[in-house]
Amino acid sequence: MKIIAAIYNFIVGDMVILGILLTVTFLALINNVSALAPLKDFSGAFLVLGVLSSLVASLSREAFPFWP
Repeated sequence: MKIIAAIYNFIVGDMVILGILLTVTFLALINNVSALAPLKDFSGAFLVLGVLSSLVASLSREAFPFWP
């Protein structure tokens, strides 16, 4: 149980990994769901924006730890 809790705290605690996992999941949905096929043209932009936003969120969390 301690191992599962440690893995969970690591993944949830690290915002960069969580943001990239969410971005990759969204891109996988775009590629596999036919209703989202028109968004395939923008998948590169979604990747850049997803990774960039997770990095900015993580950096702002480090720079301003007492931000409400």
